[in-house]
Amino acid sequence: MPLCREAQLNGFFKKKPPAEIQDWQSLFAEWAEEAPEGALKRYYQAGMIPSNTKLEDTPLLALDLETTGLDSEKDEIISLGLIPLSSKIIRCKGAQYWMAKPEHSLHAESVTIHEITDTELEQAPPLKAILDEILEAMTKQVAVVHCVSIERQFLLKAAIKIYGYPLYFPVLDTMGIEHQVLHKPWWQRFGKQPSLRLDACRQRYRLPRYKAHHALTDALSSAELLQAQIAYHLDPSADISDYWV
Repeated sequence: MPLCREAQLNGFFKKKPPAEIQDWQSLFAEWAEEAPEGALKRYYQAGMIPSNTKLEDTPLLALDLETTGLDSEKDEIISLGLIPLSSKIIRCKGAQYWMAKPEHSLHAESVTIHEITDTELEQAPPLKAILDEILEAMTKQVAVVHCVSIERQFLLKAAIKIYGYPLYFPVLDTMGIEHQVLHKPWWQRFGKQPSLRLDACRQRYRLPRYKAHHALTDALSSAELLQAQIAYHLDPSADISDYWV
């Protein structure tokens, strides 16, 4: 029995009832009417794929950010990486990477993590100068991230600040998928719960280890992880609405 079918029979990723299916097409149409003129309005006007698009036919875009911290209310995006992919192919030739100069100096603790310094960012444009280009690359793509609360929340806050209107988009969250795969009722749990960090998730699929905390490398890491999760746990012929959030 293929592992993806076995996983579904074991209770993973049950088909969502109609009431729980997120209709991103309708939401984009609504937001296209409300968004101010410019890149964000064009992004919403381009629309989103139907919720009954098969996972294997879905245009995907691995996305990763490096930020000055984890609080989207006060911290800033300083780099962003994108890599297009499908359920079977990663298109590295289409990868894109940006650095963005923050409004405030970097904290020493964040520099220790992402190893991007103020000197490196000195000649980088501010995020508001490149967000139009980033939105163009994201158009009609379903984002692949590891921890939706980081990438989507930081970009939402950035859009409000730059455009005066939120940016919101559908996501396949590899961390969320892995959590569902590993989750067990409390009476079945013994010992320490498995880590959901990106590298730890990748190791469970015997994927190669990369140096972490570079936006483009981490985007590639998330893309590879998703493809492994599809191979083992997801149904490529299922509707994308069964998996996106």
